[in-house]
Amino acid sequence: MAKTPEEKLALMKRNLQEVLGEDKIVEILKTRDLKVYWGTATTGKPHIAYFVPMSKLADFLNAGCEVTILFADLHAYLDNMKAPWDLLELRVKYYEAVIKAMLKSIGVDLSKLKFVKGTDYQLSREYTLDVYKLSSVVTEHDAKKAGAEVVKQVDHPLLSGLLYPGLQALDEEYLKCDAQFGGVDQRKIFTYAEKYLPALGYKKRAHLMNPMVPGLTGAKMSSSEEDSKIDLLDTPAQVKKKLKKAFCEPGNVTDNGVLSFCKHVLFPLRTSAFEIKRQPENGGDVAYITYEELEKAFSKEEIHPGDLKNAVEGYLNELLDPIRKTFESPELKELIAKAYPVQKKKIGVVAATAEDDVVPSKLDIRVGKITSVSQHPEAEHLYVETVDLGEEQPRTVVSGLAGLVPKESLENKLGVFLCNLKPVKLKGIESKAMLLCASIEEPRQVEPLIPPEGSAPGDRVFVEGYSTGSPDDELKPKKKIWEKLQVDLRVNDQHVAEWQGNELVTKLGKVKTNTVKNSPIK
Repeated sequence: MAKTPEEKLALMKRNLQEVLGEDKIVEILKTRDLKVYWGTATTGKPHIAYFVPMSKLADFLNAGCEVTILFADLHAYLDNMKAPWDLLELRVKYYEAVIKAMLKSIGVDLSKLKFVKGTDYQLSREYTLDVYKLSSVVTEHDAKKAGAEVVKQVDHPLLSGLLYPGLQALDEEYLKCDAQFGGVDQRKIFTYAEKYLPALGYKKRAHLMNPMVPGLTGAKMSSSEEDSKIDLLDTPAQVKKKLKKAFCEPGNVTDNGVLSFCKHVLFPLRTSAFEIKRQPENGGDVAYITYEELEKAFSKEEIHPGDLKNAVEGYLNELLDPIRKTFESPELKELIAKAYPVQKKKIGVVAATAEDDVVPSKLDIRVGKITSVSQHPEAEHLYVETVDLGEEQPRTVVSGLAGLVPKESLENKLGVFLCNLKPVKLKGIESKAMLLCASIEEPRQVEPLIPPEGSAPGDRVFVEGYSTGSPDDELKPKKKIWEKLQVDLRVNDQHVAEWQGNELVTKLGKVKTNTVKNSPIK
């Protein structure tokens, strides 16, 4: 059934922060569909925040709009040369491939889209003359103001940064659009276009603006800030790691990048309920039909941030999997390597960097047999264990398991021990290793990790993919290697211990737990 002009407008405006010139859009929709263009400068690698405009482009297409996507290669060069001239062509090819893969992953019919490269028309005689005409009527003040939130700001700006807003304004005329779509950070460029295009005899266009979606750190998601964004080709393990670190304060619905992604991407694209899986003791599974229901529940702290992140992780990987598969081709892997070449490290820094790498192979994790367990004489919550780790002499290990794990479940049992921490005295007794356990705070549950059946004291435990390399003799406390690695150690929903999605194993198989799952390892 065909949509009415009112229904089309409502779909176009969904989740937008602001519309300039809505009256123009209303008039056009009375006689024909709207022509919209969205441009992206081909600089850094696109990340998951690009799903926000992709979701809106899907809305525009569903509203019957004719949509043009501009790969703004010349803009990328003018913005403080973020993209070197010799890489422009390669980056355009990468952007086209990855954006098409994104659109396919959300079910957009690419035949309804028009793709244009900026330099295909921006170097023409007519366009160049218009740039000169524009420069004769625009003041330096207005050019600086227009680019203030989009062009990189430096102490000594280049003249190219002043040209940037003018080119974006002229694109509206040369792409023959009725409206330009972009983020609200481009509002000053949009008002610049509305002011100066008529001075060249061109009509004023409407402008549709998305809100700026917070990144994972709570600020704007940026290609240049590694911790604030998830790359479109990140592995599931990398997605898990970055989401785990994401800012998602209980009850905070304003500066929450995880919730914003739900609002602007996951909910608009879903045709079924948004489901959050939880343990029965934590309230059980719950489903939400609208984003407003989810936001209300989160604001009332009925949804734990960890449960929300787990749900988003699953849905996000569903979106990313088709993109990852597309980029498994040798041709596209070669394109990435050429478009974004890895910067060579300076001579003299390489050795130090390799030494400072924080990788699991630095940990000396071994199977140990607990030969005896006693209560610490000075602390009710501590056990003192004697442990055979395959060495000439057993080690003494102090663990905070009293009251949590019965002595009899430890004595003469095998466990998994971190053996190269610096020895530390706990209430007067020196502990020379640490028993690794799966640990949940609420409801409080602690369970020592279990090595594979048939294991023997001294068997090495390693993370899959990190079996080569020798552990450090002793982890230096100042480098905090254990602390940095421990944040990504967990037991998954299959009771298997893992680090960043890579399993902890011995030569005989996987390290597991019997009861505790979905928990950190401490």
